[in-house]
Amino acid sequence: MNYHELVKQIRTKRSFLCIGLDTDIKKIPQHLLSYPDPVFEFNKQIIDATHPYCVAYKPNIAFYESLGSAGWDSLKKTLEYIPENIFTIADAKRGDIGNTSGLYARAFFDKNSSGLDFDSVTVAPYMGEDSVSPFLDYKNKWVILLALTSNKGSRDFQYTKDETGWLFEKVIRTSQRWANHERMMYVVGATHPEEIAHIRSLAPEHFFLVPGVGAQGGSLQEVARNGMNKNCGLLVNSSRNIIYASSTNDFAEAAANEARKMQEEMSTILG
Repeated sequence: MNYHELVKQIRTKRSFLCIGLDTDIKKIPQHLLSYPDPVFEFNKQIIDATHPYCVAYKPNIAFYESLGSAGWDSLKKTLEYIPENIFTIADAKRGDIGNTSGLYARAFFDKNSSGLDFDSVTVAPYMGEDSVSPFLDYKNKWVILLALTSNKGSRDFQYTKDETGWLFEKVIRTSQRWANHERMMYVVGATHPEEIAHIRSLAPEHFFLVPGVGAQGGSLQEVARNGMNKNCGLLVNSSRNIIYASSTNDFAEAAANEARKMQEEMSTILG
C-alpha cells in the first residue's frame, strides 16, 4: 500500500487506528485451543470483528516465532486473511549488516520466498544506512524506523546527547536522506508526549507509528494534538486493550467495542 492509499483509508474510515496482533497462545480464550490453529482462529475472529474500525494491523513477530514453524504458518494465514485495503506491519525490529538485512527484507516482503507480503517492517537504525537500505529496495514497501520508543529503557540510549543533540534527533535527521515520507515512518512512543511536537517539527510529512496509548498510559488526545499533520500522519497502535478486552467467548465482540470507541474518538479528532 502506498502513501496516498493509506491517507485515503484514513479519510474513508475516519480512523488512524492500528491494532497490534500480539497473540499469546497462553492468553487467548481456552475454548480456542480445540481448533487446529488456535492462534489463527483468534486472529481471524479479531479481524472479522475489528476491521471496520482500523486502517492497519501489526502482528508482533516474536509471538509467532516463539511457536516455531507452527507460529510462522499462523502468521502467514493471518496476513493472507487481512483485507487488502488495510495496511500491514511486520513488527520485527530487524537491523543487521547489509546482506543479512537483505534476507530479512526478503522474509517479510517476498511472498515467493517466505509466503509473506507485508506492507512494512519495523527496523532498528543502530547499524546505520546499509542495514536499512535493503528494505527500501522493495517497491511500495515501507521502513518504520525506531526513533523514540515507548518503553522505560528508551532513556538509556535514545536520550544520549552530544553537540548535535539527542540520539533520537540524529536518527530522524540522518534517515531522511535515505527515503522520503512516502517510504519511511518513525516509531514515536505515546509515553513521550512532550517530544512528539518536537519530532513532528523534524519530520513534518512523515507518518508516525505511535505505541503506548492505553495499557502503557499514553493519551490519544495528546498524541493527536502534538503529532497530527495535514494528512493525519499518525498510526496509533493499541494491542492489549483491544485484543484482550475479554478472555471469554465474547472476546471478539469485546474487541470490536474497544476498537469502535477508539475509532469514534479518532473521528472526532479528525473533525
